[in-house]
Amino acid sequence: MAKIHVTMKVNGAEVEGLVEPRTLLVHFIRENLQLTGTHIGCETTHCGACTVDIDGMSVKSCTMFAIQANGSDITTIEGMANADGTLSHLQEGFRQMHGLQCGYCTPGMIVRAHRLLQENPAPTEDEIRAGIAGNICRCTGYQNIVKAIQYAAAKAKGVEFKEAAE
Repeated sequence: MAKIHVTMKVNGAEVEGLVEPRTLLVHFIRENLQLTGTHIGCETTHCGACTVDIDGMSVKSCTMFAIQANGSDITTIEGMANADGTLSHLQEGFRQMHGLQCGYCTPGMIVRAHRLLQENPAPTEDEIRAGIAGNICRCTGYQNIVKAIQYAAAKAKGVEFKEAAE
């Protein structure tokens, strides 16, 4: 099968490669670019483990071809840290609020939450739950994930996060 040349920006760096037309973006990211933080879960867009940010949109990379991303600007979990290598507010929130257990869904959840906060810097709990509805976590029950996103929203505004009394 003839390979096609693709170029894109991934986590701020220009990358290129030769791919078969059937190569999924998640496989290009993991195998060609060696960025293994983007996980492969269901391969049907249901779980969200493979979520990346493409041109300002959350996209499940398991059902998108690499050639469809040609020319795009992509951010994976590896691109979520601050420029100096410290944790982003979201990563810090997931750590501080215990928003992960096994960690399998976490990269996709953080990338999706990042886009959610770009679109709505001060989401309510219901808006957070609706915003991450396409990303499944089988371990946490979501409460601490919601707190992690609320934590990040507060930190981005420069205020201290205060948990609501339960």
